[in-house]
Amino acid sequence: MVTGAALAPAPAVPPGIGPGAGRRPELRRALRFFVRRPGLLVSLLVVVLVVLAAFGPGLFTAKDPLHGVPTENFRGPSGAHWFGTDELGRDLFARVVHGAQLSLKATLIAVAVAFVVGGLLGLLAGFVGRWVDDVLMRFVDVLLSIPALFLSLALVTALGYGTVKVAVAVGAAGVAGFARVTRAEVLRVRQAVYVEASRSCGARWYSVLGRHVLPNAVGPVLVLATLEFGTAVLAVSSLSFLGYGAPPPAPEWGTLISDGRNYLGNAWWLTALPGLVIAATVLATNRVARALDGEWGRQR
Repeated sequence: MVTGAALAPAPAVPPGIGPGAGRRPELRRALRFFVRRPGLLVSLLVVVLVVLAAFGPGLFTAKDPLHGVPTENFRGPSGAHWFGTDELGRDLFARVVHGAQLSLKATLIAVAVAFVVGGLLGLLAGFVGRWVDDVLMRFVDVLLSIPALFLSLALVTALGYGTVKVAVAVGAAGVAGFARVTRAEVLRVRQAVYVEASRSCGARWYSVLGRHVLPNAVGPVLVLATLEFGTAVLAVSSLSFLGYGAPPPAPEWGTLISDGRNYLGNAWWLTALPGLVIAATVLATNRVARALDGEWGRQR
């Protein structure tokens, strides 16, 4: 027998409630966030283009960065050669695009070295404490007392020339900053109530470290890695400019500027355009890092 309750119509679902409804405010909030920040959109576009150029230079140019046509040397920027040509008739735009692969590779290695080594030092100092903290932080203070570029120069002179060695030298110079930030975050998280509760329940130290301390301390360190990316681009380009990078004819960005400085009088584009690419990359990464460091959280 069918009761009246069974025949009663189902209550109508209010508009805006249902599968996917919770995602719509988040999407609108994200769109509003980016629309109000056109500079951030441009910065994201620049970062995406640099990454695509590093991993797929063929998407931007089909020209050989090492092949030159002597009869077309010192041609200014035009439709045929967007960035002009150098003293050997090589297309400068192709060299900048292919040079992104070398420069970004060195930058990623440098940031990874600083992130891993500095993060481990800061983690040990903040989590273990006592004399371990004192010894490691005094070592970090010594590193901080040396200007980063001078320390990179000293290390690359000892290691030798080459893209990877330049990257390792730049990464070692950035270890101190990561160590201090990681230590500060670990000390902050270690004193939280949930960490103390986990310890009082008998959790092992590695469980507390992996489940509570690391996940809650890694956020600011990742933001620092984004900021350090721009600094590493400048440092790698500076060492390449001084001749410590890959040997010619490798088109590293710093090497391109160094090669073009001898022709500033008649071919300004050889130094100006690669320099503008470096400046745009650094400014874009810094803008993205600033958005990650608090702007999105305040918008939410």
